Amino acid sequence: MIRYTSEKQLSIEEFKTPFRANLTVDNRWVILARVVPWDKFASVYMSLMSSASGRPGVSPRTLLGALIIKHLEKLDDRGVIQAIQENPYMQYFVGLKEFKVDPVFDPSLFVEIRKRVGTSNLTL
Repeated sequence: MIRYTSEKQLSIEEFKTPFRANLTVDNRWVILARVVPWDKFASVYMSLMSSASGRPGVSPRTLLGALIIKHLEKLDDRGVIQAIQENPYMQYFVGLKEFKVDPVFDPSLFVEIRKRVGTSNLTL
């Protein structure tokens, strides 16, 4: 089951960090977050998943953001989850509202996504 609520991108000033410092608007992840077609990907992704059964899944925004980071940074599955866990800009990019220390999802989810979605559906 996938639950997704389309939301406008938070402004970078609204993203909460435990560091008492604001993130900068000219960071590459902040800039990229403005141009990715999040809702378009979410609709394609959700059309491939069951909306009525199963446990709630990871947000399509978080998943797509992690895939983009994975490929731009040339990271393996575990590496991308660790990078997101350590970087508030990446957490903003994947759609989190505030910094969190826990992983956004288990790296093994990438294997399942590759099986279900394949590469042809990832071209938007």
